[in-house]
Amino acid sequence: MPAVLPDSPRELAGLIDAAITKLGSASLGLASDTEVTATVEVLERAWRRADGVNAALLVEVSDRNLWLGYATPRAWYSEYLRLGPGEARRREVVAEAIGVCTALTGQPLPPKREPLAVAVAAGVVSGEHVRVIEQVLNKIPHQADPREVAAAVTVLTEAAKAATPKDMNRLGQRILAHLDPDGTLTDDSDRHRRRSLHLGAQGADLMSKLSGYVTPQVRAKLEILLDNWGKPGMNNPDDDEHRITGPLALMTLDATDPNPTTDPDGTTTGRDTTVADARHHALIQARGRDTRTSAQRDHDALEAGLDWLLGHEALGKPDRIPAEVVITIDEHDLARRAGIGVTATGTMVPIGDLIHLAAHATPWLAVFHHHTRSVLNFGRGRRLATKTQRLALFAAEPGCSKPGCGQPFSRTQAHHATRDYAHGGSTNVTDMTGACGRHNRAVGTKPGQWETHVFTNGPHTGRTGWRRTGTDQPFQVNHTHDPRTYLHGTVFDPNQHDHDQAAGDDQTTSADGDTAPPTTPIMKRIRPDEHWGPPRVGNPDTIDRSSPVEAVLALLVAA
Repeated sequence: MPAVLPDSPRELAGLIDAAITKLGSASLGLASDTEVTATVEVLERAWRRADGVNAALLVEVSDRNLWLGYATPRAWYSEYLRLGPGEARRREVVAEAIGVCTALTGQPLPPKREPLAVAVAAGVVSGEHVRVIEQVLNKIPHQADPREVAAAVTVLTEAAKAATPKDMNRLGQRILAHLDPDGTLTDDSDRHRRRSLHLGAQGADLMSKLSGYVTPQVRAKLEILLDNWGKPGMNNPDDDEHRITGPLALMTLDATDPNPTTDPDGTTTGRDTTVADARHHALIQARGRDTRTSAQRDHDALEAGLDWLLGHEALGKPDRIPAEVVITIDEHDLARRAGIGVTATGTMVPIGDLIHLAAHATPWLAVFHHHTRSVLNFGRGRRLATKTQRLALFAAEPGCSKPGCGQPFSRTQAHHATRDYAHGGSTNVTDMTGACGRHNRAVGTKPGQWETHVFTNGPHTGRTGWRRTGTDQPFQVNHTHDPRTYLHGTVFDPNQHDHDQAAGDDQTTSADGDTAPPTTPIMKRIRPDEHWGPPRVGNPDTIDRSSPVEAVLALLVAA
């Protein structure tokens, strides 16, 4: 007799949860080989059907605005359910392909890829198959015959029942070649739609993968840069003693006057072949020392071009954070010339690379000291934060302070965390934080919005907590930008041993004998001068300018 199942979606989901929990505690070692194989097959079929159910649920979450308080339904899945942006995007793609949407008249609309929807519901095609097939279909030129596009969906769906998602890419290439064999259907609109550039996350070695699709115009410009700046011998970082920098043209041009003149005897003035010969000879020698591959030379050429942009202030007047290199780092790491700094764009930089960054940009440094009061407390009757205040905010929050948000600080706005400016909030650095545009706008007093709070004591002192408006949930801080937060106080904390030794000497004691809590970190500039920003708080004659941290950094920059 078949089991009687409830009709409530919530009760059905509860049964699935209970069944999986029971299956997790089952004694699989006592099962036969046939039973284990059958269990795997049944469970996999259930997961594939679950992809279809998840697509239907995503449509409901979107249509009912259950994601309010987040930028999009995808953000709700990514942050609220902690799926992350990759899995959230995959579910969104699957839902767009096989989900049943509702028209404005209230009538259900058929799925965009109906054959795929049927196959997923039967448990023979997975959501990953759908994602890869959608990638293939998105490459079809928009001028292709709709009947042929529909036929491609059917062919790919049938193939997915017997092949892996990876196989769909190879089959897709054959279909694309059939639909547009000579490339005549592909036009500028298709190329414009597919253009992209993706800078991947940093790996354990701090290296990042760069991928994407560039338009023919961008490729032509990039080839000019790589061809001129990436020639053998040029911009070789391994050639420290006689490194030749800049474009190839500076090495091959004769040192001539831009307006040479011809004397009556026929000789040309304004020409100095001695300099040109010396340049040519130096380039020949540099080529002999160059052992880089072509790909490595292209990488170094791109770096040299970026150095040129930063060195010539080609990003505009350096009055905003994104146009400058801003680094925050722990004082102990800096003093022992080890560890990693974090830039305003979220990149982790080894201490040694600070030397090269300081040589080609306008560098700022935020040094964390756990027991030092902030000296950047500019309370003014203005709505917008000053540049110095934004630098101090970056020191406390390396990116958007909303928990789960990965936007770097260069894409944030100064948010009044304690009290909104419209309600009497002050523009003090201790009352503000960094928040990306969408999360800054998500703060408010209405249901579904967020409220913020600046911690004044405890382990999160100086940081900003977030929670849903009108709830009594505890405020949460964002640990996304600096995972090392989870290591503090553990055996994996590189500074724990130093902190234990200096615990008795490194604490600041207040007048009543209590240890002062940590607050906003001090901001220091790599190349300090007397007129870089607003006046400092306190008597200039009593300010200690002989910080050992600045001294160590000065040696690094001068090296």
